[in-house]
Amino acid sequence: MPTARDPAADLQHTLLSRLRLRQLSLLQAIDRHRTLGRVAAEMRVSQPAITKALREAEDIFGSKLFERTSRGLVPTPAGEAVLHYAQRWLAELEATTRVLTSLEAGRSGRLRLGLTQQVPQQLLSAALTHLLDRTPRMAVMTREGTTDELVAGLVARELDCAIGRSYDGDATGLVQEAVYQQEPCLVVAAKSVKRLSRGPLDWARLAQLDWILPPPNTPMRRTYNAIFVGAGVQPPVPMLETTSIRSMEMVLRTEPNAIAILARDVVADMERAGHWAALPYRLNWNLPPVSFFTLKELEGHPMVQSLSDVVGKTAREMQRRTG
Repeated sequence: MPTARDPAADLQHTLLSRLRLRQLSLLQAIDRHRTLGRVAAEMRVSQPAITKALREAEDIFGSKLFERTSRGLVPTPAGEAVLHYAQRWLAELEATTRVLTSLEAGRSGRLRLGLTQQVPQQLLSAALTHLLDRTPRMAVMTREGTTDELVAGLVARELDCAIGRSYDGDATGLVQEAVYQQEPCLVVAAKSVKRLSRGPLDWARLAQLDWILPPPNTPMRRTYNAIFVGAGVQPPVPMLETTSIRSMEMVLRTEPNAIAILARDVVADMERAGHWAALPYRLNWNLPPVSFFTLKELEGHPMVQSLSDVVGKTAREMQRRTG
C-alpha cells in the first residue's frame, strides 16, 4: 500500500541536494535592484544568464518568487518568505567566517553585541571589560541602535545579544531578562535650570517647550506620549526626534527652551561636562527596564551566558547602591 507523501519533506530534500548559497545571493540582488539588467551589471554576467539562474531558483523552491510590475520585479509571498530566510542563512554564514577568522588570529571567539545609547556607563564598562579581558582575547563587535533595531538585528542573526530597553513586540525566539531599573528625569540646558524650575511640575507648561523625543513608533516615544495623555495634555510636536546622546547634547547646549527625558544615571554621567542638568522634579513612573537580550538558540552558549551573568551581577550591585 503506498504511503502518503510529505510535500515539506520533499521540498527539504530538494533544497539540501540542489540549493546553492550563490542562488540565495542572487535572489537578494534581484530584490535589491528589482531589474535583471542591473543584477547582471553588478554580477558582470549576461542578462539571459541571470534570467536562467532565477528560473533555476524558482524550480528548486517550487514557487514563483518574483513577479513583474510597474515597479519592476517584486517578491511574491513565497519570494518574501525565501528572502527572509536567505537573509538569515547568509548572515549566519558571514558570522561563521568572522568567528573562524578570529580563531585563526588567536582569539577565543567573536561576539556581536547590540547596545542602546542609554545603557549606563558602568554597565557598558562591565560588559566590554568582561569580553575584552579574556585570555586568549575575544573579538568583539558592537552596534548601537534603538531596542527595536537591536531586536531586528538579533532576529536577522546579525547580533548575538544586546542590552536595551524591555521589548513588548513579537519576535520569534527572543529571550529577554530585565536587569536594571532606571529613574527618569527632565533634562534641560544647564543655564536654563533656574528659569525652568520655577513652580510645581506642570506638564501643560512643559509641553510648550522645545522637546527632544525618540523617533515615532518606538517604545520610548509611545511611553512618553502616554505620560502626556495621562496628565491630560496633548503630546508636543518635537523640535528634534533622535536617540543620539550627542545630538541631544548639542541641542541642549544651544537651545534655551530645549527639554528631554533621560535616565537619571545617564544624565549624572553627562552633567559633569556642565552643558545640561536635570530639573528638580521627581517623576512618579519608571522607564522600561534595561534588559539583556539574546535568542533561545544562543541562551546556553558559554560566551553569551557568561556575559549575561556579568551584566546581571553588575546591575544588581548598581541597584543596591542607588537604594
